Amino acid sequence: MSAFLTLDSLSLATPDGRRLFDGLTLAFGRERTGLVGRNGSGKSTLLNFIASGGEPAAGSVLRRGSVGALAQVADETLSVDEALGVAGGLARLRRMEAGAGSLEDAAEADWTLEGRIAEALAEVGLPGLALDRRIATLSGGERTRVAIARLLIEAPDLLLLDEPTNNLDADGRAAIAELLARWKGGAIVASHDRALLEHVDRIVELTPVGVAVFGGGWSAFEAARDAARLRAETELERAADALKAAERAVQKGREKRDRRDAAGRAYARSGSAPKIVLGGMKRRAEESAGKETLLAERLIGEKAEALDEARSRVEILTPLHVDLPSPVLSAGRLLLSLAGVEARFGARRLFGPLSLEVRGPERIAVAGRNGAGKSTLLRIVAGELAPAAGEVRRPGRVAMLDQHVGLLEPAATILDNMRRTNPGLTEFAARSVLARFAFRNDAALQVAGTLSGGERLRAGLACVFAGQPPDLLILDEPTNHLDLAAIEQLEAALKGFRGALMLVSHDRAFLQAIGVTRTLTL
Repeated sequence: MSAFLTLDSLSLATPDGRRLFDGLTLAFGRERTGLVGRNGSGKSTLLNFIASGGEPAAGSVLRRGSVGALAQVADETLSVDEALGVAGGLARLRRMEAGAGSLEDAAEADWTLEGRIAEALAEVGLPGLALDRRIATLSGGERTRVAIARLLIEAPDLLLLDEPTNNLDADGRAAIAELLARWKGGAIVASHDRALLEHVDRIVELTPVGVAVFGGGWSAFEAARDAARLRAETELERAADALKAAERAVQKGREKRDRRDAAGRAYARSGSAPKIVLGGMKRRAEESAGKETLLAERLIGEKAEALDEARSRVEILTPLHVDLPSPVLSAGRLLLSLAGVEARFGARRLFGPLSLEVRGPERIAVAGRNGAGKSTLLRIVAGELAPAAGEVRRPGRVAMLDQHVGLLEPAATILDNMRRTNPGLTEFAARSVLARFAFRNDAALQVAGTLSGGERLRAGLACVFAGQPPDLLILDEPTNHLDLAAIEQLEAALKGFRGALMLVSHDRAFLQAIGVTRTLTL
């Protein structure tokens, strides 16, 4: 069968004309394609372009199939049939059954609709769900499954998923994975969820230096990407060595020419040569020096250009590394104690009574369905929220970063945020801390509200770790707004942190990478 969608040398740009990527040529059939790249690389723009059409900056698009996108149900006032997009069709059937249908109803009535609705709900694990039930009464995972059921009913040829597992609990993530595994058409998935990307047939990476296509899922892509990084770093070393060798050769040539010129000047001073001979010698020496200078400049220029190109590839391929200062903790030192802690939302109890101790450099993941109170627990631990009952003791230093890095004032610069959260720092000391977190010189003057997710998290960590490092660092869904490069950067930083961690995350690969030692389920 021919492809549902074909992109030919496609280039897309932002509304202000900035090119996102160039030369994407790819056909989409019944395979599952993962779409990866740094934040701002054009993943969402590409999916929106495919869904809605429009004019590309360059290239062409050929569409032969229908396109549908997964849309999370945000309006809690909807009924299930409204969220499924079938309320109108069902009302038409009711009118026909009651004998009150119009000619238009008769022409458009879909007598297979009820059966397809029942089949779709059963397939997503919601058999017999009442169609008049309000979305507000469903859990987060159930809402995701309703959104998936709508796609099953509509059955587009090509399915678009843009960060489909963001903000979902384990049930919702499982539903998305099931959808992708069972989907009979084609699918394009823009995601930083490595567990989900493991099950695609190929991965397309959008980068500032071009578009690359890798066969297989995440593991195959990661191996190929790491090999590319190693090659780029090797090319950088070779280019640097070649430039040094060229500079040494040019210097030796200059020294040889200087010795030759000195001998010529000595011969001229001796007075033993005719003026016409001396003039010819001077002219030849100047011509030779000019040629050697041009050759030297060209040689060094070529090697310097090769070095710049190799360096730029390493900077693009290799994520920044941040070393987090660590406290000195003994294995048995008590950092946190909860005794009979309860949390309530109005009259509803979220969790509790809960008793917990954190000792030494433990790494605790807080798990539970959406709405179970995970973020509330972290805020209680951090001292931002008082418990409804029970006692909290914090013998250790505690610091928290939420998923939006709320400690940063969006309108202030990174430097101003650093000095506000650490009032004892001079500007020089603040800049020194920020430099350790890769905010050097003018980068420290960026306004916080303009930062990418990875940059915001890095700036928040810099503010938290500017003074004495916390004994217990609390993170709430830290990977939610990060691209894959930023997630890997955070993993590397947390691996080297020797303090305790308590965090909420549904990213299993992330939890495994940072070495979670126990899980607390609410």
